[in-house]
Amino acid sequence: MESTTAVAALGALAHQTRLQIFRLLVRAGAGGMAVGRIAEALGVEANGRLTFHLKELVAAGLAASRQEGRFVYYSTDYAAMNELLRYLTEDCCGGLGCGEVVEACNPEKCT
Repeated sequence: MESTTAVAALGALAHQTRLQIFRLLVRAGAGGMAVGRIAEALGVEANGRLTFHLKELVAAGLAASRQEGRFVYYSTDYAAMNELLRYLTEDCCGGLGCGEVVEACNPEKCT
């Protein structure tokens, strides 16, 4: 991972609302969440401000969006998340790396 990519991802997460959204999407699993459910979970309005924050996460490569009918769903890009974590920890443990990879949760098995 390039340092500029890492800075963009970390910059996107360096905002309280975006960090809350990202953590929510991580918990939601690969299926993601509709904008209305994200707003409901955060106790905010599903308006332009929320959309702005979601688009910032997408622009940083940490999330993806997809249209299904009249709903827009956002989900975590787990590969990008893992790449960022690897970049941040590549020299930990005496340069051996931690080796942990987080897989997207299967919605049928999530609790």
